Parts: sequence; structure tokens; C-alpha cells
Amino acid sequence: MREIEHPSVFIKKELTDSIRAVALESESLRKLHPDQLSIIHQEKWFSMFVPKIYGGLEFSLPEGVKIEEALSCADGSTGWVVTLCSGAAWFVGFLNKELSDEVFSDVNVCFAGSGAPTGTAQLTKNGYKVSGYWKYASGSLHATVFTANCVLINEGKTVLQEDGVSVIQSFLFKKDEVQIHATWKSMGMMATGSHDFEVKNITIPQNRSFFIDAKHAIIKNTFYRYPFRQLAAVTLTANLSGMAIRFLDLCGILFNERNERNQYTESQGLIRFQKLEKAMKALQYHRQSFYEALETSWSICDSGKTIPAEQLGQVSECSYQLATASRNMVDELYPYCGLIATNLDLEINRVWRNFHTATQHSMFTDIP
Repeated sequence: MREIEHPSVFIKKELTDSIRAVALESESLRKLHPDQLSIIHQEKWFSMFVPKIYGGLEFSLPEGVKIEEALSCADGSTGWVVTLCSGAAWFVGFLNKELSDEVFSDVNVCFAGSGAPTGTAQLTKNGYKVSGYWKYASGSLHATVFTANCVLINEGKTVLQEDGVSVIQSFLFKKDEVQIHATWKSMGMMATGSHDFEVKNITIPQNRSFFIDAKHAIIKNTFYRYPFRQLAAVTLTANLSGMAIRFLDLCGILFNERNERNQYTESQGLIRFQKLEKAMKALQYHRQSFYEALETSWSICDSGKTIPAEQLGQVSECSYQLATASRNMVDELYPYCGLIATNLDLEINRVWRNFHTATQHSMFTDIP
């Protein structure tokens, strides 16, 4: 099995240092710090999966996931916002070309939104009349556009598919059409600005609606053939992995400092270092399996072939295993850190809070 490097190698050290240096201040701001946002725009990370014709980086999925893991290792809130917003920008592959030209004319374009179908879209003669309320739009305070899912309504009745299931369509809203509600008051991920948003009886044209499905892709390249379920799983899992690795790194620093000051007995120090080494090896094993499954599936998709169900299942399983291992390793080591790890101003506490807030995403809450 090929060894996967520490996440820190995937972005420049000076960028990591700058992002991390203002992470505590970004918590008090309850949004990304201007320095962090400046770096994101400079590096075009919000558009890492956007085609070059729209000014994006056009990264492959494995390339992007490594950047997301590295950013989460630098600072959980920064990594999470980049992951969710760059993931939403992936929808460019399904947007009307004229709309994409308009949206990406802004060099600092940032997508935010929600996948929950908690809105309604009433068909009209020239488009749709939309109302809805959506929760947890990470990056909402920096977004230039919002995307959301709605149940389709025609003449007062829900439109149904042949199997009787409601038709769900995705919609794009401009910033000035959206009302943001300051609802994000979590113990961690404070700077993600994952607030709720709402639209009330707005009328939008037909070209603001789209379907997230390979057969509806406007742009024909590998990314828009890769299944969204696995795409979401690998990008979010990389965030947990990045934060878990940073937590283990900080445990190593803490254990060494206390050991050098003779604050541990020989047996106490031995237990801590043994547990840390075991955790690092376990996490590295699951990272390697994760990236191997991801890169294999991407290679198949990039060749123009359909990814076999068995391989997609492997991607999902390895994501699950890495997320679970990350959670287990952090939880096992935290009790050995002492009271210092409860200090809200210290990075080790911030990483712990960010990590456990991220694990409550619906992608992870069904893990046995």
C-alpha cells in the first residue's frame, strides 16, 4: 500500500502558518478572518473544482481532497468552508451556460447552500415562484450565490415522478434575494458562519433551475460523471481526517513538553506515547486505504468508464472507516491531555471542538 504524506505537504507552510495565526481571532469574529479569506481567494480554493474556462483550477477529485484535508489540518473552520463552498461550486457543471458566465464573472465567486429539500418551487409561465428556509449554509457570510433544493409544485399540487416520489429540483439564488438568519451558535466551527437562509416568494427565471445528475450535465468532463454521494463522502471525511491528524500532532507536542518537565512518571509517559503511536499508525492505515479507493475510482471514471458498484462501495466503506478511526483516535487521546486541553484559547481545545462539531454533520451521525 502506497504511503500517503502528512497533509501539511499539500499546501505551502507559510499559508498554513498565516491561516492558523488568526484562527483564534476568527472565532471571536464568528466568520473567517479577512487574512484567511484573502488567501482562499488568492489560491482560488473556492473554485478548485470549477473548469478553467470559468477561471477555476479544474482539480481532479483526489487533488482537491488532499487540499481540503490540509486546510482542515491548518484550521477546521477554514477547511470546512472551503470544502462546502467548493463542493457547491461543482454545480457549475449543471448550470445553464449563460447563467454560469454571469455568476463566474465575479473573480471572488463563492457558492453556499443546502441539500435539504425544504423549499417549494411553484411553476409559473416564465419560471418559478420560490419560497423556503434552509439550515446550516456554511460560508453564508462570504457567499455571492446560494443553491438549494425545492419540491416542485404545479397548479397547487406536488409534481410526482413515475414511482410517486416528489420531484426535487435545485435552484440558484443571488445574494440579494436571500435573507440570512444568524442562527449558528455552535461550540466549534464558530468561524464557518453556517447560518440558516431563507427566500420568500421570489420569482426567478427557468435558467436558475438545474438537476444534479450526470445525464443533465452541461459540461462534459470526468467531474460531472462522478457520483455525488461518494464525492460528498470523501470531501467531508477529509475534513475529519485533517483535524484528527492535527489533534494527534498537538498531543505529541503536549506529551513531549510535559515529559521534558518531568510531569509524568515513567509509566504515565510510556502509556501516553504508546497510545499516540498506535493512533498515528491506525489513522495512517485508514488514510492510505481511503486515498487508494478514491484514486482507483477516479481513474476508472476519468477513463470514461462507469465506476462499478463494488468500487463505489469501497469508496464509501473506506470513508466510513477513516471517519470512524478519526473519531476513535481523538476520543481515546483527549483524556490524557489534562486540564490544559480545556482552555478555550488554546489550539488543542479549538481543534477538539471543531472536530466534534464536524462529526455531527448528517453524513457522520449514522455511523454505528
